[in-house]
Amino acid sequence: PGQTFQVSLLLSHLLAAPAYTSDVLLQPYLSSWDELVKFMDALGPMLAVLVSKHIGAYHSVRSMIWVELNRGVVNFHHQTDSGCRTLLRLHRALLWLKLFLEKLAETPATGHFRSPSELCREAYQNTLAMHHTWFVRRAAELAFIALPERGFFFRLVCVQNQEGLRTILNRVARAIGEVYDRTQKALEENGMLDLP
Repeated sequence: PGQTFQVSLLLSHLLAAPAYTSDVLLQPYLSSWDELVKFMDALGPMLAVLVSKHIGAYHSVRSMIWVELNRGVVNFHHQTDSGCRTLLRLHRALLWLKLFLEKLAETPATGHFRSPSELCREAYQNTLAMHHTWFVRRAAELAFIALPERGFFFRLVCVQNQEGLRTILNRVARAIGEVYDRTQKALEENGMLDLP
């Protein structure tokens, strides 16, 4: 109560996003991002800057791809303002957040927990960093330094300890994974994983 980010809302939106056998509904997908942006804002305003969101009034990932390809909105050689291009940027950021949450959920065998800052940096370097300019990478590094300690995440997702955090974050990461995999397949089938 009293905090903007609600993990239960995030999970409900993520679970509502998969549709049919291989599509993703955009309304719950974007609602998931509304919660993820609140999550990143809670960690520090600099992190939310790494993600921008504007896709428009499409029904699903596959319908948006189909419409934009048929209208010639997507250009594979030059940067355009298309929903598909925005989706690709969000898709990449989703993988970063999934990896970060999985790392934060881990309980090391040694009992020595790495800092959330270190875990977030590592997830970023393995995902988004390769798509960002030097300036954005430096800004991200500064944002990671300011990440709160592990106890903050207990309060943020309303749990008492690492076991509770592990349970909740693994559920969220699995739900993100389902949405990510479906979106990856749709983008890959249409040759959109490297849009400029």
